[in-house]
Amino acid sequence: MLPFMERMFRQSFRDIDVPDHHVLPRPQALASLDRARSREHEDRGVVTWLGHASFLLRIGGKTILTDPYLTSYAGPVGFGPKRYVPSGIAIRDLPEIDILAISHNHYDHLDETAIHRLPGKETMTVVAPLGLGDFFRERGFRYVVDMDWYQSLTVNDLTVKALPCIHWSRRSGLDTNRSLWAAFSFEGPEGRVFFGGDTAYGPVFEEIGSREGPFDLALIGIGAYEPRAIMKASHANPEEAVQIGIDIGARTLVGMHWGTVVLTEEPPFEPPERFLRAGRERGFADDDVWIMRIGETRFLPRKHGGTAEND
Repeated sequence: MLPFMERMFRQSFRDIDVPDHHVLPRPQALASLDRARSREHEDRGVVTWLGHASFLLRIGGKTILTDPYLTSYAGPVGFGPKRYVPSGIAIRDLPEIDILAISHNHYDHLDETAIHRLPGKETMTVVAPLGLGDFFRERGFRYVVDMDWYQSLTVNDLTVKALPCIHWSRRSGLDTNRSLWAAFSFEGPEGRVFFGGDTAYGPVFEEIGSREGPFDLALIGIGAYEPRAIMKASHANPEEAVQIGIDIGARTLVGMHWGTVVLTEEPPFEPPERFLRAGRERGFADDDVWIMRIGETRFLPRKHGGTAEND
């Protein structure tokens, strides 16, 4: 384990050759988000990738922010792996957040600096796995809901449900697995979205499919999977991510948890190639397997047929 950690420390700070198409310029990203959220499109669900596992979603008239890793380091302030591309939209430019959904407490999913900077702590609702709610209460969030797997919260036209996944939790060396981890479903009139958080592959996704499926869109991690002997227990590889989508009955798949920060040994831009190939091999049309640009906004697939649209 020690040689692996040493290798990852070195890799986390190496220069990454980022393709030109990978990140939208921030002014373009913000303009695209504003157009998609305009009154003209108020009946459409919207998804924006901020990088890694951070998304903005508009469903049921509410704005959801998932796993806000939005500043530089995936670790305590000034330490840990440093992201090699910025968040798709700056914290100061985010729309008003109604629901903050946190899958678990790892630093690349729960960025304390970003949490400190988020406005609206007195009005947004935090949904977090059991044992993690006090983290937010202690930091000034007024409405916090600790959720066990299969518990749900309904706010007007939006229903949020915590779902099982295969992972673990730790914020320091003394709190391993003292809080739960979770995936989520978000359901509104526009459709149903699955957010996988961090997870390995396992039979639990067939259970989710039978109990909760189908889904119109699934946000599934496709990165941080090598070396396989170490990472298989906590992170799906791209082929397993496609299988998760199949198991839960998802019509459209979105690859996440890649292209932002070096956490493991696979080449940084290998995951999307394998994900697209696996999707084709398992019968998905190319339009139903999305590799989004950081900062890109798309409409959710229409609930009853039709195709997704890029803004």
